[in-house]
Amino acid sequence: MHIAVFSQYHTNPDCPATSRHYSLLAHLARTHRVTLITTRTWETQRLTREYPWLPAGVEMRAADVPYQNRMGVARRVLSFGQYAAYAVREGLRLEKPDVIWGISTPLTAAWAAAQVARRRQVPWVFEVQDLWPSFPIAMGAVPTRFAQQRLFALEKSLYRSARHILPLSPDMTRYVLDQGVAPDKVTTVLNGTDLDLAALATEAATEILRQELGLTGKQVVLYAGTFGRANDIPTLLAAAELLAEQQPETVWLFMGLGFHEPQVRAAAARCASIRLVPPQPRHAVFTWFRLADISVVSFLNLSVLDANSPAKFYDSLAVGTPVVVTNQGWTKDWVEQYSCGWYTPAGEAAALANTLAELLQDPAKLREAGQNGQHAARQYFDRQQIAATVQRVLEAAATQN
Repeated sequence: MHIAVFSQYHTNPDCPATSRHYSLLAHLARTHRVTLITTRTWETQRLTREYPWLPAGVEMRAADVPYQNRMGVARRVLSFGQYAAYAVREGLRLEKPDVIWGISTPLTAAWAAAQVARRRQVPWVFEVQDLWPSFPIAMGAVPTRFAQQRLFALEKSLYRSARHILPLSPDMTRYVLDQGVAPDKVTTVLNGTDLDLAALATEAATEILRQELGLTGKQVVLYAGTFGRANDIPTLLAAAELLAEQQPETVWLFMGLGFHEPQVRAAAARCASIRLVPPQPRHAVFTWFRLADISVVSFLNLSVLDANSPAKFYDSLAVGTPVVVTNQGWTKDWVEQYSCGWYTPAGEAAALANTLAELLQDPAKLREAGQNGQHAARQYFDRQQIAATVQRVLEAAATQN
């Protein structure tokens, strides 16, 4: 079977990114022909050279379309449009696939997949990574009512035309079903994590890193991910400074890049308990999570963000580090159900600092929560199992009458 994959952003484990689809594509390519239509956005951002850029058996067609988290709205829209135009053109040129897998975000990537599927009369599967256009609208990136209505109309048309839909969280699934999509057309596939890479975070590797960073005898809080507008970074910085007053020996590591990096850098300069850490390759990030006593997964207090499926949530639990979440969606329900983390309200720095201070005084409680999370991760977050589910959906879509 020939599978055409439309994804604007391809990464591998050498990149400072989740590389979810690297794992899924590798699984698919063992038994099927896979053609990836993407961009070279991340190829120049590899931090190491330990992994091939493409999994064995995957063919690639890639456009030189730049994209960065720091881009303004107009520049992002241009990037989305450039990729969509390229993807449609290449999708019409390649040998006819049996099924197309369109991955959003952005929504324009899914649109390109749908266009090629319609013109070539093949089924397509829609993976919903974020709720677009609800997310950019909530962030103020789509100011006009007309544009919002057009995007919502596009979203619903994509749900209708897709043979099957793959949301990345239970809340995303609920949203899709609320749009009138039949339940038998929807399968939840969590973002998940790479348990084989998590296993590289051994106790010995973690201790070496701890010594290199001068963190012996200190407790560590970790935020690892994008310093984006949606991640409520100013609240985390305020909480970190409050925590430093309560527990000066605690160190808060901020790992990543993004819009709020200047604020993180400034906070690290004025507060010795805050450190800015450059992005790490995917295969190395798990040791940083294991190094931490607790990690934080944060978003703004917007209902659309409650549905998010953040990689750092899965990665932290995979190595036995419990998490504090700040949104009220499924991750809050998850940490409470599996006793592997805690919730504090978004935007409340004092509440977050007090929660962390209390938890850090109870190492036994942290260890127990971490063990609970690691057990749940092994049961539910394995990307090899998720890849098998995706493969079954694609195969069924290709053969369904």
